[in-house]
Amino acid sequence: MSFEIKLPLFEGPFDLLLFFIERDELDIHDIPIFQITNEFMFYIRQMEQLNIEVASDFILTAATLMRIKAKMLLPRTEKDEQGNEIDPRQELVLHLLEYKKYKGALGDLGQMEDMRLAQENRGNIDEELQQIAKANHFEYELQDLSLYKLMRVFDKVMHRFEEEQNRPKHTVYTYPYTIEGQRDYILRAIEERQQVAFSEIMSAFPEKLGLIFNFLAILDMLQLNLIGVEVGEGFNDFMITAADGQAAQVTQLLIE
Repeated sequence: MSFEIKLPLFEGPFDLLLFFIERDELDIHDIPIFQITNEFMFYIRQMEQLNIEVASDFILTAATLMRIKAKMLLPRTEKDEQGNEIDPRQELVLHLLEYKKYKGALGDLGQMEDMRLAQENRGNIDEELQQIAKANHFEYELQDLSLYKLMRVFDKVMHRFEEEQNRPKHTVYTYPYTIEGQRDYILRAIEERQQVAFSEIMSAFPEKLGLIFNFLAILDMLQLNLIGVEVGEGFNDFMITAADGQAAQVTQLLIE
């Protein structure tokens, strides 16, 4: 009957190498490869004596250590692009540093997992999610989310986007015209030239809205007896003049 024994302290070969380095307070950037290799091989022999199946990654690491040990005994002929000799331990050191970084992160993740397992689930979360869904007018589908429901949500979002794009848009333009402002303009023109043709006012304000405001201002001043109108031949134009006896009143209005 075969059985497997798992040593929780050394779950992998890098874990064992880091144990040797930390135990003997060795410099990970300058590993004594002879010492580490001997201790690693001694550990593997102990596993074999206990009839424990040696994992393939331990055997691969042992072979790597033996290869590095052999290279350390030979003259170094390999050089990098800058002409410096390549340390045979360099690749092993990089792997160990990377493994150590992730191992440290696993410790923090384990603490977070323990904290989460110690917490109790809220009993009213379903009710709160349903209230949020009703308040925002969408279906409560968070518990049994599926690809089909995601596609439905995506289709609704795209349909809503198309509706927003096709919705009629109204642009409101503000024109700088008032009846009082156009009345002052016409009265000032009359004071300067005694009379002004309506066609000149049309040329000064050619927009349709400007024409309307000017015409309303003329009607307002006619009602107030501030101006007079003289119709020319052909009825294509008319002259705007000050009303008889109203010149002083026109001047007073302009001053005010």
